[in-house]
Amino acid sequence: MKVVIKLGGTLLETAEGRAAIAHQLAAVSREHELVVVHGGGKQVTQALEERGTASRFVNGRRVSDEPVIDAVLRVIAGEVNKRLVSAMLGAGVAAFGLSGVDGGLTTVVQLNCELGFVGKPIATDGALLTLLRKAGYVPVVACIAANANGTIYNVNADEMAASCAIGWHAERLVFLTDVLGVKKDGGEVVSKLARNDARELIQSGVAYGGMRAKLEAALTALDQGLEEVIIAPGHEKNACLRIFPPEALGTRLSRDGGDLRTEPSKAVPPNA
Repeated sequence: MKVVIKLGGTLLETAEGRAAIAHQLAAVSREHELVVVHGGGKQVTQALEERGTASRFVNGRRVSDEPVIDAVLRVIAGEVNKRLVSAMLGAGVAAFGLSGVDGGLTTVVQLNCELGFVGKPIATDGALLTLLRKAGYVPVVACIAANANGTIYNVNADEMAASCAIGWHAERLVFLTDVLGVKKDGGEVVSKLARNDARELIQSGVAYGGMRAKLEAALTALDQGLEEVIIAPGHEKNACLRIFPPEALGTRLSRDGGDLRTEPSKAVPPNA
């Protein structure tokens, strides 16, 4: 099975966290064809704060001028990517770090002028990911990319992961995040979610911020032919291994629909 796993930046903040997730990724890569995509927004915010630069967000997206792009390149494509690759190497995985810029992996267009250098993926070269996989490497993709003219843009990591999954013709896309899964208005975690129900959560405002971005990326991937998208808590012990084979962990969205089912939630905050 061809699987894309997207890691939220909060899972990669400490050496212990990186080592734990790297060993899980190693186990997955022994059973499945794997591509990893990661973010690092929290690390970028910290780096900007250290330089005395405040972060500004519009509709959950970071306004990205040239100083922000400089920080994104240095932190996400540099520090975060290489520390994760190093952890995976230590776990016995032939990890290969790159970004959407390298080899023209992912092409973007500017999302809107108000956000500055924020890009929306329009295509990912799945042949490049296949080439790396056939050579024995696990691609580890940082969420930056360039447009057709070579201008570099900050890219939402969920959208980058969906674009990689679509371009590579993956069968499953997994978002490992810092929440238990998608929640209904009352705070219950939804174990199975139909596409129409996901759209309703977005339109009603129940899913907002980071969860809205994940659901929108998930719907894009499903509409383009992926079989299943999973949104699961990456901080849970052995989260990756409990998804393969399936366990009642997080929320599963399938192309063929499914009904709205809930599990008792350990935490009541709404989707964000």
